[in-house]
Amino acid sequence: MSNNDEDERIPAMQSLIDNPFLLLFIGVVMPTVFYIIWGIMEIVTLPVAP
Repeated sequence: MSNNDEDERIPAMQSLIDNPFLLLFIGVVMPTVFYIIWGIMEIVTLPVAP
């Protein structure tokens, strides 16, 4: 007889949501990356000054 708790694996999303530091890291890094990409796109699309 084996214990069911030992046989069950923790799902990946549950382990992600259970880690507050990883959520904090994702919450800071993702907007930063999006704003940097957005800023680069804005700079590239600026018309050349005459």
